[in-house]
Amino acid sequence: MKDYYKTLGIEKSATAEEVKAAFRRLALEHHPDRGGNAEKFKEANEAYQVLSDASKRSQYDRFGTVPEGAGGFNGSGGFSGFGGNGQGFGGRGVNINMEDLGDIFGGFGDLFGASASRERSHDGRDISIDAKIDFHDAVFGIDYSTEIMKPNRCSHCSGTGGEPGAKQETCPTCRGAGRVMQNRSTMFGVFQTASTCPDCRGVGKKFEKSCSVCRGSGTVRERQAIKVRLPAGIDDGNTIRVAGGGEAGERGAASGDLYVKVRVKADPKFDRHGDDILTEVKVAFADAALGTTVPVQTVDGQVELKIPAGTQPGTVIKLKSRGVPRLRSDTRGDQLVTVSIEVPKKLTKKQKQLLEELRDVQ
Repeated sequence: MKDYYKTLGIEKSATAEEVKAAFRRLALEHHPDRGGNAEKFKEANEAYQVLSDASKRSQYDRFGTVPEGAGGFNGSGGFSGFGGNGQGFGGRGVNINMEDLGDIFGGFGDLFGASASRERSHDGRDISIDAKIDFHDAVFGIDYSTEIMKPNRCSHCSGTGGEPGAKQETCPTCRGAGRVMQNRSTMFGVFQTASTCPDCRGVGKKFEKSCSVCRGSGTVRERQAIKVRLPAGIDDGNTIRVAGGGEAGERGAASGDLYVKVRVKADPKFDRHGDDILTEVKVAFADAALGTTVPVQTVDGQVELKIPAGTQPGTVIKLKSRGVPRLRSDTRGDQLVTVSIEVPKKLTKKQKQLLEELRDVQ
């Protein structure tokens, strides 16, 4: 069974907005017209078409199946919502919700005729970075800090693109409309679309004098310190979205988002399985037979673990609520300790005698 949550890199508890944000990030990364991987784009869209629909998602969560034809790409048929031969991405048929893509892609939407009216080509682009953190930081959370180089709003002109005090005039190219009509050739045919005016960038007016610092763009590329709270229980591969933390848009247009992908370093003492922590403790043969207590390391510090008499090799003992905090919850997973029995490779004469006596009375 395909794991649609894994495909989008989200948890099963993800909200509709988190599903949409995850697909938007993957779609922008893998779309073929941006030089991306068509197969990965197909897989991401298929997962999104299921998880963005409440009824399909409910059936998928309960039974691991979806209604027939629910996937975004089916290898046959045409491109939904268009005439012609319906072929794209190397001749394979595609079914995509055009309204969804127009809304999701934003400035990339002019590739799709139905969504071109919502083109926002001068919005800031999204940024994706990796945050490498230690195992304990993932368990208990951390304020992650770093610096990134990106376009920020020009402080000299406050992002307007005009020199402070300069007068504005109606843009002669779009005559104040902020948009111009043009024909665009896409992989689906030729469409007439309305696009943002290239001269005034959609404002409809131009300054008599452009900003002397940003030269009219409204943005300046500079290094910026960022601080992101990574919550307790975050796992390797999870992504945090910081709305508006991406590149600043030109001339006051919307900023993109910042996506922080978490990379957790391996720990020599602990392994993680979901919200549980897995460890191992070695116990001498006699202690396993007679029972004892042994020190065990947890993420909270060292504790004493009781080994019952007659414990067998491979026995798993649970330390309740010693695992990883669950996201959006005040509960924790458990620590599962596997008991390993140490059998001595060399025995003294006395040890051999005692073991032989034990064997004789069994």
